[in-house]
Amino acid sequence: MRIGELAKATGVTTRALRFYEEQGLLTAARSHNGYRQYDESAIERVANIRYLLDSGLTMEDIRPLGSCLQGDLPSRRLSSSAVALVDRRLAVLDERIAALTRAREQLSSRATAARGDVACG
Repeated sequence: MRIGELAKATGVTTRALRFYEEQGLLTAARSHNGYRQYDESAIERVANIRYLLDSGLTMEDIRPLGSCLQGDLPSRRLSSSAVALVDRRLAVLDERIAALTRAREQLSSRATAARGDVACG
């Protein structure tokens, strides 16, 4: 199938598909006129890439997992290296959540204090 067909089948833009290919996560054969040609397994591979990205992993995290992107990834048991990767990503997410929580508390506190003040003008 051509790139437009794969984009339609997966709900991913052609630009994203080309990016996945640049990152080594997706491969395409080239037709005699230079167009990318993907086999049916590319649909599942793209779905797994999206699953990992939507789970909070980055492209840098996913790149080493390239050989594991076929099959039913969500139900597959994680390897010890994948578990370590997930643990590192969770730690980063926890730090971000804590920072956002602090920022929200500060903003909320300022808004509460401002509501109690009488503004001039």
